[in-house]
Amino acid sequence: MPSLNFKGKALVQNYHLLVPYHELKPVKAKSLSDKVSLHDNLVIHGDNLKALKALLPYYHGKVKCIYIDPPYNTGNENWAYNDNVSSPMIQEWLGKVVDREDLTRHDKWLCMMMPRLKLLRECLTDDGLIAVSADDNEAHRLRALLDEVFGEECFLGQVVWKTRNTDNRLKSNISEDHEYVLIYGRSDRAVARGRKIDRSDFQNPDDDARGPYVTDPLTGKATAKNRPNLHYDMVNPKTGDVYKPDPSRGWITDEAGYKELLRDKRIWWPENPLTGNPRKKRFLSETRERMPFSTFWSDLKGQSGADEVDGIMGRRVFAFPKALEFMTRVVDYLCEEDAIVLDAFGGTGTTAHAALALNKADGGRRRFILIEGEDFADGLTAERLRRVINGVSKAKDDALRKGLGGSFSFVEVGNAMQLESLLKGNKLPSYEDLAGYVFYTATGEDFDARAIKRKTGFIGESAKYDVYLFYEPDLEYLKTTALTLDLARGLPKASGKRRLVFAPTKYLDSIHLEENRIDFCQLPFEIYKAAKPKRE
Repeated sequence: MPSLNFKGKALVQNYHLLVPYHELKPVKAKSLSDKVSLHDNLVIHGDNLKALKALLPYYHGKVKCIYIDPPYNTGNENWAYNDNVSSPMIQEWLGKVVDREDLTRHDKWLCMMMPRLKLLRECLTDDGLIAVSADDNEAHRLRALLDEVFGEECFLGQVVWKTRNTDNRLKSNISEDHEYVLIYGRSDRAVARGRKIDRSDFQNPDDDARGPYVTDPLTGKATAKNRPNLHYDMVNPKTGDVYKPDPSRGWITDEAGYKELLRDKRIWWPENPLTGNPRKKRFLSETRERMPFSTFWSDLKGQSGADEVDGIMGRRVFAFPKALEFMTRVVDYLCEEDAIVLDAFGGTGTTAHAALALNKADGGRRRFILIEGEDFADGLTAERLRRVINGVSKAKDDALRKGLGGSFSFVEVGNAMQLESLLKGNKLPSYEDLAGYVFYTATGEDFDARAIKRKTGFIGESAKYDVYLFYEPDLEYLKTTALTLDLARGLPKASGKRRLVFAPTKYLDSIHLEENRIDFCQLPFEIYKAAKPKRE
């Protein structure tokens, strides 16, 4: 498969592997939840590359739907490259605003996107989907990059959507009134569930025993010269009324197909042969609830996302947020009612608002994870969600006025969990953060903090191990704590699996370790590679 080459690619292809795990620190005062937790809806403030890496122990392979709206790289967005890659060339890029005069702006954009897409892919379920918004500035390069990261065979489609109803004249006299959503799957098992059919169209005016139906045209598109077998008279068996085909169009089926429709009583006949043509009945019982889609075009009302946010916040706060109707459609069309939805460029929080609105409308249990690196993560992103959850008194929409309900935990990306920290006692991670890190890196499996039993040191069960961590974020504890024979014998009764024990040191020989079915890892430690399975 052809690959996309760009300046800096060799330096960032595996950069996501070098990004250290960071602490995720819930902030109770900024949350809207009775119990702040990493398993709640999340608004995460911090660099999205660091945040995605930190989420892996908790959400690797668990996210069904990802939507991202990265910078379109128009040259007018004031975004800057900020990944601290160890390279003189990229160090020169750091913190510098990318504008239209920057001859490397496309290279910088691709270097920014590649490691994030690779981490996002790791978050998806095997049948999960990612949707990425773009316009003509980067859409063609984005597709080539997504082909490389996800695989060309996992491309599901490129949806076009109408972004404005007004003219946008350019020198070319071509008005760019549309953008794109590129959709890929984590694997070939991924399927978008599609648009929901409006079942109110189905009626039963003639009391057909098969129930409500809609009618589809029987008129075709072939001339009598091209398809003579599609040109014949249809006769209503009850009235004898004759319906002749349009000479330029004919019917969609030949006489054999017509006779089969007659036999099965699937033809709807107009009361007056002068007012219409026969049509084919399509019954509700034969119709799928969801149907394919290809565009978001004439049926979008052209809502202004900026006006929506203004109405919620009471002031103009953001120039071009996505409209709620658009985001509701993306979330609804791509994933089920119990899905986890992740947005790594959270912005004003429209993705989370859409998930909450859909839950209110259909009783779903969608969860959201938003990541926003800018300082407005609390004052705008989270504040919008606080208001829509509790209710916006001046809202025109009744559900929004009363409040959509729900909760979220606000989380800050904390310090990197470097090995040197444990040696020096500086910036020690919390127990839960280190537990997630050692469990995930040692087993390659997802970590659930709810399994922790801190009194016994148990932090979770993997396919091969019961895993224990003896640690406190206190230097004196680390200096004085060891895995002793008494501690080993006092561990909970084994489940039949071996025990993987992390502790600052041990006072046990190999005989006693084997006697208690323990594999020991010292803190600070290298990643326990022997137990870590190979991953794609």
